[in-house]
Amino acid sequence: MNYRDRSECGRLNLSDVGRQVHLFGWVDSLRDHGDVLFIHLRDRSGIVQVVFSPEFTDKAICSLAAGLRNEFCINVSGQVVKRAEGTENPCIETGKLEVITTSMTIFSKSSALPFSISEKAMLAGTDNPVHQSVSVAVSEDLRLQYRYLDLRRPTMQNFIIKRHKINKCIRKYLDDKGFIDIETPMLTKSTPEGARDYLVPSRHFPKRFYALPQSPQLFKQLLMISGFEKYYQITRCFRDEDLRPNRQPEFTQLDIEVSFIDETFIYELIEELLIRIFEINGITLPRPFPYITWQEAMESTGTDRPDLRFGLRFVEATDIFTNTSYTIFKQILQRGGHIKGINVKGASEQLSKNILQNEYAKEIVPGFGAKGMTWMRITNGKLDSNIVQFFTEDEKRLIIERFGAGDGDVILMIADPSRSLVNNVLGQLRLHVANRLGMIPQDSYCPVWVTDFPLFEMTESGITSSHHPFTAPDRTDFDPKDMEALLSLKSRAYDIVINGEELGGGSIRIHEKKLQHKIFQALALSEKEVEEKFGFFLNAFDYGPPPHGGLALGMDRVIAMILKTPSIREITAFPKNRSAFCPLTQAPSEVDYEQIAELGLLDIKGKEELPGASQQKEQIDNLSWLSRIGILEGERPAIKAVVADAVKMAGHVNKKAGSSEPMFSVFALKNRFRDNTSSKISNKVENRDLFKNAPAVKGDFFKVDTILE
Repeated sequence: MNYRDRSECGRLNLSDVGRQVHLFGWVDSLRDHGDVLFIHLRDRSGIVQVVFSPEFTDKAICSLAAGLRNEFCINVSGQVVKRAEGTENPCIETGKLEVITTSMTIFSKSSALPFSISEKAMLAGTDNPVHQSVSVAVSEDLRLQYRYLDLRRPTMQNFIIKRHKINKCIRKYLDDKGFIDIETPMLTKSTPEGARDYLVPSRHFPKRFYALPQSPQLFKQLLMISGFEKYYQITRCFRDEDLRPNRQPEFTQLDIEVSFIDETFIYELIEELLIRIFEINGITLPRPFPYITWQEAMESTGTDRPDLRFGLRFVEATDIFTNTSYTIFKQILQRGGHIKGINVKGASEQLSKNILQNEYAKEIVPGFGAKGMTWMRITNGKLDSNIVQFFTEDEKRLIIERFGAGDGDVILMIADPSRSLVNNVLGQLRLHVANRLGMIPQDSYCPVWVTDFPLFEMTESGITSSHHPFTAPDRTDFDPKDMEALLSLKSRAYDIVINGEELGGGSIRIHEKKLQHKIFQALALSEKEVEEKFGFFLNAFDYGPPPHGGLALGMDRVIAMILKTPSIREITAFPKNRSAFCPLTQAPSEVDYEQIAELGLLDIKGKEELPGASQQKEQIDNLSWLSRIGILEGERPAIKAVVADAVKMAGHVNKKAGSSEPMFSVFALKNRFRDNTSSKISNKVENRDLFKNAPAVKGDFFKVDTILE
């Protein structure tokens, strides 16, 4: 193999004409013209056309070439020549030349392909796109099952190579700024960080577990206490979270921590970094990045991840209707409610009365969580709606003035006793309308820093940290037992958001032990709990910790945005699918009984079998266990047949499934089996019999994983 003299397929140009070259790669596509065979040879650099002609190529080589098929791995030697005028192919970089073969070696053959890998048009002037939508035509699970083939596609290789270039740019930038790349442990202690840990049992310490890191949070702070001052790491993190279409159980994070700085240092550092890495794919971010407080973001866009590429900011309208006679508004305001809206400029023709009333008011907005929506259009300077007759002339005038409305505008309002619900629903409505009307400019990027988050938030189980318990508060003179005061505290936390996507976040950290203990007191953690969970970390606070802060960027989302692909699986070499399953390796998978026994997991709590394990041995019993529906022995044959049909149908559907995101439709709750009957509590609920096999109970309900809900 003459690898020292190798030329790369995609690097050849007209200056190489007349040169003898040695090429290595895969057969991307073939075109047989009888005596003459044309192939596209592909390597990592690109594609070049190779010609086998009896006029220039040995007969034995031509005969060997006749047996070539897609994805055969070969070596070709030959002379670079300029293509005849009119035969050039503008669809490939090397389209003005071709290689006349003089010798060929077949390294290995390929079986029939599960899907097409070639993305390049063969002929100049064809209607074939340069990049064919393989990802649309082929089931994603099939692509992941044969990921090594999927990764041969030029589009996928371009994604992975550009990811490498982005990482390279990050390392150079941070190195120039004096940062040190330091690795932190993958096997560590389980600590509460907002999601479930992935646990790793220890053979050396029976019935004890390591946890895979959700982030290097504690270790990077310890590195600041160690005196390194500027740390970074591009690291893998692991979170056992509820499943979402664009979430992976393992993900990549750019982790940064710095001593002796404040928020401004982080803002300037990350702004310059993002500008540099977005430029790798030709995207210019506008600077300087603006700032918006969490409160302003929630009140004006309904989310802490505001998309600022378009307007539709919320308008406060509660005070307009203080003395209204409109019954619905009046009742809501009597309960301390709120009314807010948006003005959709010039959308009167696109949002007809039928769309506003029957689609948005009756279906879409209730699906967002509100009871309804109020709408008004502006025609000839006046409000036009089915409810305007209930408003006074003064109220009508104030509505038009407050919303800055003119002819052709549409005003949409949400009213509810809960201000958070009003903001949340109006935020979803804002995005829905903007997408529907094409108001979001394409290839536009609006970065923004979101600041001044609440330090704490209230949940069903009490007060919890909005970010994590090591985030510094905006002031230290608070009483950890005063719940109202705690909920008014702001944090020194910040998120970087682009186009409605949170790409990263961080905070200035607590560096005083006394203040850290006050935070733990506010979270109602006992001294014993604090010692068990964070003792090793807090001990370091006795030895002069410096002021410090940091940030982490979710690199999968950042890179997906830079490369303009909606799915992070497209820019990950070997991702899991939407169910956190790997079709390639079949992970997670069962392990040998001996392995489990060796790890001491068979009788970890003094029981030979986990609750419900016996019910999960057969498919029907497993379904019965998951659904909590008992099956009588006489019912088993019929149910078994139905399940078999369902599995068969699912197999057919899976084969034809594309990669589009699932669609959802929310219907009003209705008993479709027992009309004209009233609901009542079952006696099996009252005597608790129904809950005997429940994995967890919350009130009078089963508590199940979100993915089952």
